Amino acid sequence: MIRFDLTCSADHRFDSWFQSGAAFDTVKAAGMLACPTCGSSKVDKALMAPPVSKSVAKTQIAPLQAKDAYPKTALAKMRAEVEANSEYVGKNFATQARKMHDGDTPERAIYGEAKPEEARKLIQDGIAVIPLPFIPKRKTN
Repeated sequence: MIRFDLTCSADHRFDSWFQSGAAFDTVKAAGMLACPTCGSSKVDKALMAPPVSKSVAKTQIAPLQAKDAYPKTALAKMRAEVEANSEYVGKNFATQARKMHDGDTPERAIYGEAKPEEARKLIQDGIAVIPLPFIPKRKTN
């Protein structure tokens, strides 16, 4: 898995995880990549710097936590958008995605759960999937 920093045409920055660089290209080419802030599908990789570990003083922790509010709000908005505009298919995600790809069932927006090897096989077979940065509500308290 690889994490890419991304930017949209409106210069919003966000990140997402992909199986590989080729998986990013596949998802982008399929038009299944969108900015969580504005919904723009004109998304490209942003210039990335490698993570550098450094110790953080206790007095710096509170300001860092305050900066976390925006990503949490954006993720909540993204989750609401996904849940409102797509069907949750649970652990049948890989099966349903493959049926849509093969034309055995009508295409529609779905989300659900897949084991890593199932998702990898979908991508290898040319079926565009993207991991979501949240877990289904049924798995939360």
